[in-house]
Amino acid sequence: MLLEVEGLCVNYGRIEAIRDITFSVEQGSMVTLIGANGAGKTTTLKTLSGLRKVRAGAVRFQGKDITHMASHERVPLGISQSPEGRRIFPGMSVVENLDMGAYSRADRAKTRTADLERVFGLFPRLHERRDQLAGTMSGGEQQMLAIGRALMSRPTLLLLDEPSMGLAPKLIQQIFSIIIDIREQGTTVLLVEQNAAQALKIADRAYILETGEVVRTGTGRELAADDSVRAAYLGGDV
Repeated sequence: MLLEVEGLCVNYGRIEAIRDITFSVEQGSMVTLIGANGAGKTTTLKTLSGLRKVRAGAVRFQGKDITHMASHERVPLGISQSPEGRRIFPGMSVVENLDMGAYSRADRAKTRTADLERVFGLFPRLHERRDQLAGTMSGGEQQMLAIGRALMSRPTLLLLDEPSMGLAPKLIQQIFSIIIDIREQGTTVLLVEQNAAQALKIADRAYILETGEVVRTGTGRELAADDSVRAAYLGGDV
């Protein structure tokens, strides 16, 4: 198993953001966490990235206990995140942003050309805008850049937090198509997504979070076909 999360508990002060959640991610799979705002999805990804302290439980990556490992130590292991809100460097060019994604890699000089070619192959628009300041690009282009920057570290596990947020429907379809391509290229994906219908369509496995707890799990297809899930998260339709 690539990622194992067992009995994870995370607090914000005295508030329990995550309570005793357990889930796993197989190598090469696409797994999604869905739930309403405040369910604990983003907190879960931040914890896996090492940005939130664990109160109880364990996180194992490729069999290694990383529960209390610092965030900067997790990237070289193969964990990279494209955060909610994109958080690109607006005063830097597209290429400079991408180079920052590979900063932690000792071999970045040798592999830079191949890594940029991969990102530009997935996101041709970034190639067109390679010298443009990131802050002057559209929201969709910035989202492409955020994902591309995460890929520059050559992750084994890519954490995607709300990649479709704020995008037009046409761009949402494009982003999800690219996420499928990333998985087909061999990168395991853990996806947090408010657009539950789209997430369940592409997920091998899904976990539903409510108020910091996993309340349902199943394949993406199983949950998408479940009447109670459809009513609660899909508006009755997919």
